[in-house]
Amino acid sequence: MKRSFQSLSPQEALHVAIFIEERNAETYHNFAQLFVSFQDSTSLQTAGVLWEMAEEERHHSTLLQERYTALYGQSACALTGADVQEIIEFPQFVEEGIFDSTDAEAARIRALRIALGAENQARDFYVALAKTASDPALRALYQELSGFEAEHVEFLERKLASSTPRG
Repeated sequence: MKRSFQSLSPQEALHVAIFIEERNAETYHNFAQLFVSFQDSTSLQTAGVLWEMAEEERHHSTLLQERYTALYGQSACALTGADVQEIIEFPQFVEEGIFDSTDAEAARIRALRIALGAENQARDFYVALAKTASDPALRALYQELSGFEAEHVEFLERKLASSTPRG
């Protein structure tokens, strides 16, 4: 039975957050590889941004994994994002029609907007959880996670601003 993210213990929430960061790193990496296959300069630039996002997600996963080990040692936790009711930070590139155009620049901008939407959703989700958390350890974790997502949002906003034609 799926559980609300808010019902998780600090250990479970941290473990699921690690899973989410790893899942998204893989998602960004896979779509970067897809854009590379198009072999035009705009698609290669898009792939570069997606690879950078994959690296950011991996970096955050590593930081969270280090925190988990420091707090809980090798204590196992079997929960994953699939065990949680909410869908947190999942960029839906295919469903958003990113490949509906032969215009590579338009596809790049759509990819950035899709990633930005996912990161904004995650940031807002963690901010809301931090506001309602009564457990100080959970509140601190949610604030840290919202900070990670805010970094992703800022990164993508910069990339989008430099990609969007001015006029």
